[in-house]
Amino acid sequence: MQTERVTFLTSPDQKAALDAFAKGSGMSVGRVLREASSQYMAEAPLGDDDKLAILVAQLNEAVPAIAESFDRMITLIDSAHDELRQLRAERAGLRAQ
Repeated sequence: MQTERVTFLTSPDQKAALDAFAKGSGMSVGRVLREASSQYMAEAPLGDDDKLAILVAQLNEAVPAIAESFDRMITLIDSAHDELRQLRAERAGLRAQ
């Protein structure tokens, strides 16, 4: 089998993880990368409709948490406004006396 060299750069952490994975799997790093790249290329690329469906699902999942966050912010802002009104009233009462 004729081979060619492929070189890629990665972070030290990724390299360590790749080494550990290969060792734990009983494979060489080269074999792990060959198998991973073959599997990646064999997967059908997502079409625009598939990408949109994934984004819509993620958005539908995120919206309730976003709404809850906004509700908490509104409650905090309302509370701050109430405190400011109370402080203004107290100070106005002190000046009037």
